[in-house]
Amino acid sequence: MAGSDAKRRRRDRLVSFVLLPAVIIAVGILAYFTFRSTFQIENLRQQSVLEATFGLANEKADRLDKRIIEQDNVVLAIADPSQLLELTERWLPTAQRETPTVRAILVLDEDRNVLAFASRATSAWSAEETFRRLLVQKMMNDMDLGALGAQPPDQLRHLHRVYAGQSYLLSYWQRVYHGRRYTVVAWHDIGRIVKYMLPNLYTEAPQTAASRVNVVDEEGRIIFGPPLRSSPFTVGVNFPTTLYNWRLQVSPSASEKYAASIANRRLLELVMVLLSCVVIVAGVATILVAAEKERRMSAMKSDFVANVSHELKTPLALIRMFGEMLHSGRVASDAKRAEYLQIIVDESERLSNLIENVLDFARAERGGGAAYDFSEGDVAEAVTRAVGVYRHRAEREGVELVVDVERPLPASRIDERAIQLAVINLIDNALKYAYQGKTVHVRAEREGRQNVIRVIDHGPGVPAEDRERIFERFVRGGSANGTNGASSSDPSRSPPRGSGIGLALVKHIAESHGGKAWVEPSAASARAPEAPETPGSTFLLSIPA
Repeated sequence: MAGSDAKRRRRDRLVSFVLLPAVIIAVGILAYFTFRSTFQIENLRQQSVLEATFGLANEKADRLDKRIIEQDNVVLAIADPSQLLELTERWLPTAQRETPTVRAILVLDEDRNVLAFASRATSAWSAEETFRRLLVQKMMNDMDLGALGAQPPDQLRHLHRVYAGQSYLLSYWQRVYHGRRYTVVAWHDIGRIVKYMLPNLYTEAPQTAASRVNVVDEEGRIIFGPPLRSSPFTVGVNFPTTLYNWRLQVSPSASEKYAASIANRRLLELVMVLLSCVVIVAGVATILVAAEKERRMSAMKSDFVANVSHELKTPLALIRMFGEMLHSGRVASDAKRAEYLQIIVDESERLSNLIENVLDFARAERGGGAAYDFSEGDVAEAVTRAVGVYRHRAEREGVELVVDVERPLPASRIDERAIQLAVINLIDNALKYAYQGKTVHVRAEREGRQNVIRVIDHGPGVPAEDRERIFERFVRGGSANGTNGASSSDPSRSPPRGSGIGLALVKHIAESHGGKAWVEPSAASARAPEAPETPGSTFLLSIPA
C-alpha cells in the first residue's frame, strides 16, 4: 500500500513538472504568434497610411503637371510655322490669362536658327539674349530631338535642368511644315511657378489642411513650403514630366500623432500580451502549487488519522487489558491491584487529553476564537494546574518536572482551560521527544507587558529548519521520525507517536489570546542553574498582561 502511494505521489509530481513547462512553452508559442500578428497588423495600418499619402502626393504632383501642360497646349495652337510673323500678336494679348508662367516662345529650324522669338519682357532683353544663346549652344544638345520621322510630330517633351546656376524649365515639340522640321520651345518662368502657381495649388487653410506640402530641388533645398519633420509617413515623389528634377514632399498633418498612436498601441498590445502570458503562467503555477499543497495536506491528514487511531488504540487496549485482569480476580496482591488501577487512571487521562486535543483542534479549524471562553484569570494558577496533571506521568517515566512560577503575575483575559491545554501539550511534547534529558523546567514570569510561559527541555533540540514548521498542523519534526534525538540516543526505543496537532493547537491558543508561540535553543533562553549542558529546546508561550 505504501509502495502504491509512493508511486502515485511520484506520478503526480511528474505530471506537475511536465505540465508547467508544457504550459510555458504553449504560452511562449501563443505570445510569438500574437506578437507577429500584432506587428503585421500595425505594418498594414502603417502601409495603408503610406499608400494614402503616396497617392495624395502623386495627385498633387500631377496637378502641377496638368496646369503646365494646359499652357503648353495653348502655345502649341499659337506657334504655327505657317504664321511665324504673327506669333507675337497672336500670343501676347492672351498670355497673362492663358499662359501665365510662359515667359517666351521660340521657333527654330533644323539648323538651330531662331526664326521667331516672342517674349513677355517689357524691359531690357539681356536675359532673353542670354537664354537664346544657352538654348542654341547647350540646351538643344540636351533635348530629345530625334531624326525626322523617328518620332510622331507635335509630341510634347520637357527639359528641366540647371544652366549657369539657374534652373530652367522648357516645353518643346517638333512640327513639320512643307517637308521641313521646326522646333517650338516654350520657356516657363520658374520664378512665376514658385511665386504664383505653387501657392495656388498647394496652400490650404491650416485648420482644414489634411497634409503639409513642400517642394525641394535637386540638392534638397526647400523651394516652396515649410520644412517637414522626419516621419515614417512623409513621402516624396518627383514631378512626372515637367519639373522632374524637383520633388514634392507630403506629410499628413497628424503624422506625429499617427506615429505616436501606432507606437502607443503597439506598446499597449505588447504589454497586454505579456500580462496575459504572465497571468496564464502564474495561474497554472498557482493551480499546481495548490494541488501539490492539497496533496500534501491530504497525506498529512491520512497520517493524522493513522496516528490518532494508534494513539486511541494504545490506551484503550491497556485499559481493557488491566480492566479484564481486575474483573477476573486474577490479581495476586493489593499492591498489584493498585498498580493496575493507576495504569487505568493514567491511560484514561491520556485518552481524555488526546480527545480534548482533537476536539479543540476541530473547533479552532471551524471557528477560531469562538471556541474559547475568555475571562480575567490567573496565568500562574493555570500553569500550576497543568503541571499537576502531568506530574505523575513524568515521575513514572523518570523525568523530573521543575516548576518556577513568579507570583503574583498580572491578570490576563484568558480561557484557563485553553491555557492549561497549551501547557499540557508543551509538557507532553517534552516528555515524548526529550525524555533522555531527565529534567523539564516549566516557568511563568512577567516580561514587560507580557506573561511568558517557558517549557525548557534538555533533549536533542529542534533543528533550525524545523523551528517554524513544527507549529503547522499535521507537521512533526525530525525526532518524530527517528531522524534525530530519541532514535540516536536510545535505539531500542521506537520513535514517539503523535497526532501532529499539539503544537499547532498551542500556536492557535496563543494567537487567539493576542500572543504568540515559538521555540528557541535552550542556550538562547535563561537556564536553571542546575540544568545539564545539553542542547535542548525552549518552547515559549506569551500572553498579554
